[in-house]
Amino acid sequence: MKHLHLIALALLSLTLTCFSCQEDSNLPEKKPGTETGENANRNPTTATTVYGRLEFPHLNTNGNNIVLVHSVDNFGVNYAVEWDCDKKAQRWTCYQMNTFTSHSNWNRKNWDNTTWHGDPFQEDPDLPVQYRTTLADYKFSGYDRGHICPSADRLYSKDVNEQTYYLSNMQPQVNSFNTGVWLTMENQLRNKWNTNTYRDVLYVCKGGTIDKSSQIATHTSSGLIVPKYFFAAILAVKNGQYHALGLWFEQKLKGDKDVNKDDKLRPYAVSIDKLEQLTGIDFFCNLPDDTEKTVEAKLDLNWWGL
Repeated sequence: MKHLHLIALALLSLTLTCFSCQEDSNLPEKKPGTETGENANRNPTTATTVYGRLEFPHLNTNGNNIVLVHSVDNFGVNYAVEWDCDKKAQRWTCYQMNTFTSHSNWNRKNWDNTTWHGDPFQEDPDLPVQYRTTLADYKFSGYDRGHICPSADRLYSKDVNEQTYYLSNMQPQVNSFNTGVWLTMENQLRNKWNTNTYRDVLYVCKGGTIDKSSQIATHTSSGLIVPKYFFAAILAVKNGQYHALGLWFEQKLKGDKDVNKDDKLRPYAVSIDKLEQLTGIDFFCNLPDDTEKTVEAKLDLNWWGL
């Protein structure tokens, strides 16, 4: 069962939070704030402790933004989105991957036997209507509704999977990108790095560029921003050890059907420090400052098998 609560943030006056109960029930790891060390840039947690989770980047308090935290009973926090209401676009989606969240009790084919008839894409019911993107915005646009938190990463239950089809978790992607290097990244993240060899927990933040005009490829006929670049920030925690990886992809709109296809991720790998410079987003801000500084400066391609 899903529940919705709206909380106005006193410290982030232009930000709202939409979230459900059982905020941290899928957290097997030590909760943020218990590590030793100073943290000058962590998110405030007065409104909700969810903002202190390690997958969260520093929240953007400039402009008219909403933070959507989607949760499900018996699962906990599913994923969170920072939504720019003026741009009608998401800045990022963040979520965790671990043994619990990876349980598979549902699959995409199950949607064929529901009222959705195999196509559960839908408006985000937690967003105020005036800020939503709609199915009509994508229809005949020439772009895929590209998942940021993939459906295949959230197969724990019907309700958990359904939330990944909210349009707030989408960005316009050309098909060759959605089924190309972006899919390569999703598969490697799910099948290689989301294993006990690499993690107790993976903390993931992904999205497309919406803030700089030089990083916007174009707009759809309905006005949706089409990001020129997409990114992934990944933090692996294993036996108390931290490893981080940034990935930076250009979405090429012109070229043949293979223009965005690549089965290798090494050419796109950057440090988190570099990814922060490219995106303007402060990733993994809830780590203690000394840990954050060390982890984000390092790019260990061998550790990641790249």
